[in-house]
Amino acid sequence: MMMTTMTTMPVGTESQLVIAPMLIVLAAAVGSLLLGRHPRTRAAVSLAAGAAYAVAVAAIDWYIVLAPDAPGIATYQVGDWPAPLGITLVADGLSAFMLTMVAVLGVASLVFSTRHLPGGEGRSYYFPLFHFLALGVTGAFLTGDLFNLFVWFEVMLMASYVFVAYSGGPQHTRAAFWYVTLNLLASAVFLLGVGGIYATTGTLNMADLAQRLAEPAAYGLEPVPVVGLLGLLLSVFAIKAGLVPFQFWIPTAYRAAPPQITALLAGATKKVGIYAIIRLSFTVFAGAEVAVDLQLPVLNAAIAGESPLPFVGTALFLMAAASILVGGIGAVGRDSMEGVFAYSSIGQVGFIAIPVAIAATTIDPTLRQFAIVAALVYALNHTLAKGLLFLAVGTVRAATGTSRFDDLGGMAKRSPPLAIAVFVGSLALVGIPPLSGFFGKFLVFDAAARARAGPVIVLLLVGSLLTIAYTTRLWNQSFWGAETDAVETATVDSVQVIVLAVLAAAIVTVGVGFDPVYEFAETAAEAALDTEGYVDAVDPTDPSELVPSSGGEH
Repeated sequence: MMMTTMTTMPVGTESQLVIAPMLIVLAAAVGSLLLGRHPRTRAAVSLAAGAAYAVAVAAIDWYIVLAPDAPGIATYQVGDWPAPLGITLVADGLSAFMLTMVAVLGVASLVFSTRHLPGGEGRSYYFPLFHFLALGVTGAFLTGDLFNLFVWFEVMLMASYVFVAYSGGPQHTRAAFWYVTLNLLASAVFLLGVGGIYATTGTLNMADLAQRLAEPAAYGLEPVPVVGLLGLLLSVFAIKAGLVPFQFWIPTAYRAAPPQITALLAGATKKVGIYAIIRLSFTVFAGAEVAVDLQLPVLNAAIAGESPLPFVGTALFLMAAASILVGGIGAVGRDSMEGVFAYSSIGQVGFIAIPVAIAATTIDPTLRQFAIVAALVYALNHTLAKGLLFLAVGTVRAATGTSRFDDLGGMAKRSPPLAIAVFVGSLALVGIPPLSGFFGKFLVFDAAARARAGPVIVLLLVGSLLTIAYTTRLWNQSFWGAETDAVETATVDSVQVIVLAVLAAAIVTVGVGFDPVYEFAETAAEAALDTEGYVDAVDPTDPSELVPSSGGEH
């Protein structure tokens, strides 16, 4: 089925836009690598590439998703090989929403990186690694098949491995060792799951897989083993997202990586795991016919039907609840800024996973869409707030040489703009109006209330109280009180503070002008649930009926 292009753009332009962000970061990675002996030129090229990437993502947002006559979804068939044999890239509302978060935080981290990089010979490799990390994240959001999702996960992880060990100290090497060990295990499980799905269904193209699972008899499939393999993939994505019980790599890795990279790891790469859960659960596997009869005490409900989603939702509920408690309690007891924010990231991803779990367990289509909207809005707030806060850690460390509470105090007097930015980011995590965090947290609570999940509401309240506790403690220890010796002699970088101020302004802007953000998130949720539209856009064909394609657009 060919899509009818209704925009005023030339025919085929939408398909070219799909691949544009990947080409930009790939060219930036290669170009900055070749400019290793010209640091200023390398930094300038990287900044230009970051700006170009943001423009390309904005073009996808408007011309493919948000414009009144936008098609809503566009595909690019690499090498003009038609699906399911070729490599398919897909841009729709969900992938565009995720890419927008990467673009905003990526540009902020790039600007920050031009002002402060760890010393040593590794500086010449910093920007190429940065762009390869962005390439992996971008590819994961755009790919239309499971094997290439695995490939882009590996590209993303290889760059992050190096960043965790970037500073070269014993603690960094130790953190990188555990990070590599866990993720290599996850990669092996991922590959096992992908291989099992291919052996069972004969395809790895997501649209083709969704089509076959919806009509198993027509393809001679038994969906039960495939749904079992989804459980393997869910564990892998939970590791990427940092959900309990797979969270133990986060504190050491986040402390070891440069703060501007930690901002990207927490704000963007974590969302790849959440994205994969949403995409596979709702777009691909929701149509599989598997008899379900579950009692869910936490929702005070019984789920019966023919979809595997309740299994996914139950697992997510358990992991999200544990994440909120472990992350919140762990953050309260940390003795440094990055320690608090690292454990906070564990707890905050639980707030994102809770509405996804509600969406998976409900049989009400309206509530399902609303819950996914809640998860996406909260994910956006987490990206902005946690990105700001980890960059603030870098600013404080660059100015004072430390981020430990024992050595800090009085930063609000030393740099009021820095203090205001951190204050805004902290309030966004708490959920104070009119900031973006208020709407994210309100929607999550509203989703739980609509699901009549009293225990979940209590859990969210406990998590919110823990957030107030650790953000208040961090503020009192670092920014309030008398100036310490390290703070008295600190020189705060003005450009870094401007980056923080821009992110703080973005948090306020998203909150004050929330209607367009909600509409974008609603469009993204609709795309996640529109399996038929996704299949029609990709248009997978029986291999025996394939003929040479006449173009790259489907």
